[in-house]
Amino acid sequence: MISNMIKEGKIVPSEVTVELLKKAILESGNNKFLIDGFPRNEENRSTFENVTKLEPEFILFFDCSEEEMEQRLLGRNQGRDDDNIETIRKRFRVFIESSLPVIEYYDQKGKVRKIDAMKPIDDIFEDVKAIFAVFPAKVL
Repeated sequence: MISNMIKEGKIVPSEVTVELLKKAILESGNNKFLIDGFPRNEENRSTFENVTKLEPEFILFFDCSEEEMEQRLLGRNQGRDDDNIETIRKRFRVFIESSLPVIEYYDQKGKVRKIDAMKPIDDIFEDVKAIFAVFPAKVL
């Protein structure tokens, strides 16, 4: 079900995603997490916060044009079924309709860290490292 929904550019139901995340968080033994691509909509956000009683420290937002995103996704050659122009464009529309309001919600709370993703990849990486540098690494 999850694979088919991703292929169609749709969002997996919040309950399914949050339960998988909650299980991974509890089993990890860690107290810091980077969750890629989540929450994708308001339902994801509210379900996650209500079920886990957690709110993110910050949201990392890679700001990039649709054209640049298409070029990068089509050029990454990972053999993913969802790396085709139709699915990519559906995903971008879903992002604008569903995910951007979540970014705006967290931005109003001062929790969005925006990265200019139109820069060269090495520059983007340096910007991301600077954001994470204020969070000390866990000492084993």
